[in-house]
Amino acid sequence: MKIKKIPLRKSVVSNTQFPKKELLRIVYNKAGEISIDPTGKAAGRGAYIAIKNDEAQQAKQKRVFDRVFQTQIADHFYDELILYVDHQVEREKLATVTYSIDEAPEI
Repeated sequence: MKIKKIPLRKSVVSNTQFPKKELLRIVYNKAGEISIDPTGKAAGRGAYIAIKNDEAQQAKQKRVFDRVFQTQIADHFYDELILYVDHQVEREKLATVTYSIDEAPEI
């Protein structure tokens, strides 16, 4: 059986390679708009960041995407990015939590 190749991409913040599914793609399109691309398929130039709280904070502090896309990016985009990454990290934590019938929260 053939082993499936796992695509790797480099995080622009830590300069470390990760499997593509563990990264978040940020897209800069021809219209000059920057956006978060959760699907990884949006048209435009992309840059990747690891889905970790500290990487999102460092991206804002170092203004990484200003340098990568060679443009001035507003602070509210970095704030939105931090909120999105925080949300994804919390979702990942919830996916691994299991409850017994007695400990389950009431709905």
